[in-house]
Amino acid sequence: MKAWFCEQTTGVDDLVWREVPTPSPGEGEVLIEIEAASLNFPDLLIVQNKYQLKPALPFVPGSEYAGIVKAVGPNVSTLAVGNRVACLNGTGGFGTHTIAPEKLCLPLDPKFTPEEAASFIMTYATSHHALIDRGALKAGETVLVLGAAGGVGSAAIQIAKAVGARVIAATSSAEKCAVAKTLGADECIDYSTGNFREQIKTLTAAMGPNVIYDPVGGDLAEAAFRSIAWRGRYLVVGFAAGSIPSFALNLMLLKGASVVGVFWGDFSRREYQNNRAMLGELSKWYVEGKIKPLIDTVYDLSDLKKAYAQMSTRGVKGKLVLTNKNK
Repeated sequence: MKAWFCEQTTGVDDLVWREVPTPSPGEGEVLIEIEAASLNFPDLLIVQNKYQLKPALPFVPGSEYAGIVKAVGPNVSTLAVGNRVACLNGTGGFGTHTIAPEKLCLPLDPKFTPEEAASFIMTYATSHHALIDRGALKAGETVLVLGAAGGVGSAAIQIAKAVGARVIAATSSAEKCAVAKTLGADECIDYSTGNFREQIKTLTAAMGPNVIYDPVGGDLAEAAFRSIAWRGRYLVVGFAAGSIPSFALNLMLLKGASVVGVFWGDFSRREYQNNRAMLGELSKWYVEGKIKPLIDTVYDLSDLKKAYAQMSTRGVKGKLVLTNKNK
């Protein structure tokens, strides 16, 4: 097998493409021939030693991927050779083959393309867990989605619409607003222009959004929270802007509002059966056409560093995907 190896956590430029023996699966594991992998923000952080997961060196980055099961280890009961799967394993995706635990792989309906399968679990599971489980979003409520044209933001729009909510998307450009509208957003705010709070107030008739989905953090967070509805739920999903905001506690008191942490990774480990049920529902929605991953650009696996460079521009709409043509 061949793969991109991180031999020192000094960044993307030091990743090395090399060949190693193809491994054999152990207990509860499967060997996967990778068809496609997606590039996610944690994949950038992990090669810079800035992510909470710190695998032993050397390792192959690539947290999310899809492919074909080529071998199974002892006590594998739900997968067989030839099955197509999507997996989220933290590492291993940027190569021709990888080993993954059976329990972290999702069997795929034939309707999934490799590219969309590799773009599915992280964004949709995060957004479903956030909006439905942690945010208790209901039909008829209004949700404000920050970073709405990004990977998790685009998934959040579709999930919110699938449960009958009204969606106000918030993005940094008119171009990204247009993308959010194609995904089903009812309204969109370009927060690079105008007064953000006033725009929220106008679009909600001064009532505010019931749920705010925030994977961005940074300077807009407090303005968004100050606009929240009575009994609103503010979902802390991530900090793509780079800075972690803080709020005075009296803001929660005055609005009777909640700040709710969203950590899908730990949810999937601590509440394994609930997570499997959620992924089953998401797969069903995909087959029914209710959700569909937004893919910006598809690269060959050999162009991984180009994909990383595009991610660093923060202009990506949806997901970046790498296909493995030399598997």
